[in-house]
Amino acid sequence: MLRAFGAIIITGGSSGIGKAFLEHIHTVNPELPIFNLSRTIPDFQGMPKLKLILRHVPCDFTDRGQLEDACVSLVETLGRELPSGRILLINNSGYGTYGPFPKPDLPRNLEMLDVNVRAPVALTGFLLPLLRERGGAIINVASTAAFQAIPGMANYAATKAFLLHWSLALSVELRPAGVSVLAVCPGPTRTRFFANAGMGDSLLPRFAGQQPDQVVRGSLTALAKGRSLHVSGWKNKLTVAAVSVLPKTFAARAAGWVVGRLRPTGA
Repeated sequence: MLRAFGAIIITGGSSGIGKAFLEHIHTVNPELPIFNLSRTIPDFQGMPKLKLILRHVPCDFTDRGQLEDACVSLVETLGRELPSGRILLINNSGYGTYGPFPKPDLPRNLEMLDVNVRAPVALTGFLLPLLRERGGAIINVASTAAFQAIPGMANYAATKAFLLHWSLALSVELRPAGVSVLAVCPGPTRTRFFANAGMGDSLLPRFAGQQPDQVVRGSLTALAKGRSLHVSGWKNKLTVAAVSVLPKTFAARAAGWVVGRLRPTGA
């Protein structure tokens, strides 16, 4: 399936799930041009040939001017250097925070809206004419948090709920144009997400959570099968199924209790 694309665009490929996407795609198709949009250039240790094929586009998604400039530059480069071929866009960048709103502070929460919501909407909008013209696919990395309100992570869950429902709507709108859209909803994954959110390094027990490459493999399989929604992992599927039938107010209180219990003392 990956060999059908002429170019890959990914955000946040320098770490976590984004880096796993980047490495897996390069392993399957080493000649495929990949564009990475993030503040930090990916570490090429162990994959030196990736350095030759990857084009890093520095971009701070909290800076709207930088975001627009990066989108314009990317579209121009694709049109000039890769004028044909299907495009796969992976909107992966995102982060969360822990604590009652507006902790840790209001600017951090507003920046989260820029990274988790504005950036994928802007990048998709800029690339949409090329996607319609050439065909392709969009993967939006949401979260199982998208299925419920989560006190203590209110903004994060809300941004992922937007991404999920936006993706499902786009899937219906763009399918007639030959563009498929997949919303990916991982649960707890072994990345730096929890530490960066202020919840400690060792939040997940050894037996819990998925590895980033598990999320990636499942996501690409779901894309190849033409699905519009992929909840990663059977435990997460059960959790989402249970949450979906509960009253939303009860689910929110339960989620707030769980998140409060998970945070390590002193973290």
